[in-house]
Amino acid sequence: MPAAKAPATLTLTGAIQGARETIPFMPGLAAFGMAFGAAAAQKGMTLAEACLSSGLVFAGLAQMVALEGWTRNWTFSALIALGLLTFTINLRHVLMAAAMRPWLGQLPAWQSYASLLLLADNNWAAAMRYRTEGGSDVGYFVGAGFITWVLWVVSTAAGHIVGGGVPDPKAIGIDLVVPAFFVAMLLPNWRGRREAVGWGTAAVTSLAASYLLPGWWFIAIGAVAGAFAGGFTDDER
Repeated sequence: MPAAKAPATLTLTGAIQGARETIPFMPGLAAFGMAFGAAAAQKGMTLAEACLSSGLVFAGLAQMVALEGWTRNWTFSALIALGLLTFTINLRHVLMAAAMRPWLGQLPAWQSYASLLLLADNNWAAAMRYRTEGGSDVGYFVGAGFITWVLWVVSTAAGHIVGGGVPDPKAIGIDLVVPAFFVAMLLPNWRGRREAVGWGTAAVTSLAASYLLPGWWFIAIGAVAGAFAGGFTDDER
């Protein structure tokens, strides 16, 4: 039985708690960041460019996907295509932020919107679990997001330095880091039938789409299919 939800607050104590409880995810996140840094080096990005990408964009999956189309000779059509692709991938953040509206919406706008600058998959998942269990301090979300941001930038730099000398990152399994990280992040949020239907539908649909369609459309297709399947699943039945 979930605990009652108290009114939202924003404190340093909550931020420290969020940062501390996010530490178990840090090894996977560091590997993910290093994978991006290594891939960025392989694409010819400088260390400064890779770190600026991680620090300003702060969107791991979108950054990885963007590297697939990265080039030194940009055309207008290539920029538009890349923008649409990353926009599609990051649409999930709209739903993630909307899910936090009943909680963060209790704070002044300057606090709630500033907090959302640190929105990422792992701190969102951790914060939503914390809120479901009765937590009220938005600092938990902010602290988890801040430590995620710091490690993401630092691990990107480390991966760039090390990965620049790796002839083929896939040969040592770097391409497996991303799916492994997301699986590890999702598992603590498993609650039963609704997740089974939604996640299963998303997995099967995206896998089929990846064989039938070129590019990264399978991500958007799988996400939409999983959302619809989960939305029509009734936990009471």
